[in-house]
Amino acid sequence: MTHPEPAPQVETVGIVGGGAWGTALALAVARAGRRPLLWARDPATVTAINLSRENPRHLPGIRLDPPVAATLDLDEAAGCDLVVLATPAQTTRAVAADLAGRLRPGTPVVLSAKGFEAGTGRLLADVLAEVAPAAVPAVLSGPSFAADVARGLPTAVTVAAADIGMADAVAAAFAGPSFRPYASDDVIGVEVGGALKNVLAIASGVVVGRGLGASAQAALVARAFAELVRLAVALGGRAETLTGLSGLGDLFLTTSSRQSRNFAYGIALGEGRAVEGPDESGPLVEGAKTAPVAVAIARRLGVDLPVTEAVAALVEGRVSVDEVMAGLLARPLKREHA
Repeated sequence: MTHPEPAPQVETVGIVGGGAWGTALALAVARAGRRPLLWARDPATVTAINLSRENPRHLPGIRLDPPVAATLDLDEAAGCDLVVLATPAQTTRAVAADLAGRLRPGTPVVLSAKGFEAGTGRLLADVLAEVAPAAVPAVLSGPSFAADVARGLPTAVTVAAADIGMADAVAAAFAGPSFRPYASDDVIGVEVGGALKNVLAIASGVVVGRGLGASAQAALVARAFAELVRLAVALGGRAETLTGLSGLGDLFLTTSSRQSRNFAYGIALGEGRAVEGPDESGPLVEGAKTAPVAVAIARRLGVDLPVTEAVAALVEGRVSVDEVMAGLLARPLKREHA
C-alpha cells in the first residue's frame, strides 16, 4: 500500500539556477512570505544579487526584494525545506545527480523546466525519481514569463505532484499576491503540456513569420492543441488537464507572444533569417530540442503528431518552410474528432 507523503512545512526554498526564471521564482517565493536561497554557478551573479539587489545579466532593472539571497554553495540550497530546479530540461539528469546526495529524504523537488529528456524520451519527473530517489518530485508549469513574474504581474500556474496533498502544500509555498498556483495530481499531463507547447510555439512563429495570416495561425494553434491532448493521454495523462493552465493556457501564451523564445525562433525560420541551431550558444529554445524526441515517442505509441513532425523536420534542416506547409495542407481530409 502506498502512503501519501506528509505535507511539508515550508519556510525556506532553495532555487537551483541563477537565470531569469530562477530569479523570478525567488521573487515569487519571497512575496509568498518564504525565504528563498538562490544557487548560481557564476560568482558575479551571486555577488550582484547579494550586494546590488539585482541580477543584471538575466533580469536587468528588476529590484530584488530583501529576503532573496544567493549562494555558491549547493549544499545550502539543497538543505532547504523545498528545492526548485530552475535549470534547462536537458541538464536535469546532471543537476539531479549533483543534488542526490545532498537532499534530506522526503524533500519536495519542483521541476520548472519543460521538455522530454533527449536520448531516453523520459519525462523529467521520472528522471528526477531515478537519479535522486530521496526527492519527492513535483512540477510547476503554466503560462508564465520570467519578466512578468519578476515584476509582480498577475500570473497563474499549475503545480502537480503524484500526491494531491503534496501538490497543495507546494502550491501554498508559492502562493502570493500576484502568483497563483493551482494544484493537480496529473504529473504526466502537466509535463506533456509544458514540453510540447514549446514545439508548437515554433510552428506558430513560422506561420507568422511567413505572413500566412491570422486565420492560418488560429487553425494551427487549434490543431496543435489536439496534438497536446493526444500525446498526453497516450502517455497516461488526463485530457482535462490539457484544457487548463499547463496545457491550453501555456499554449496560448507561447504561440502568440514574441517574449516566447520558441515563438521568436519560429518567426525567424518563417522569415528565412539565419538562426542559431538549438545546440549553439544564444537564447535557449527548448522546443527545438524537444521536437525530435516528441516525434520518436509518438511513433513508438502510434500517435499522430503532424505539426510536431513538421517542426522537427524544419529544425533539423530536412525540409523548407514551403515544403512543410505544402505537406500539412496536402494531408488527407479527415473528421475533426475522429
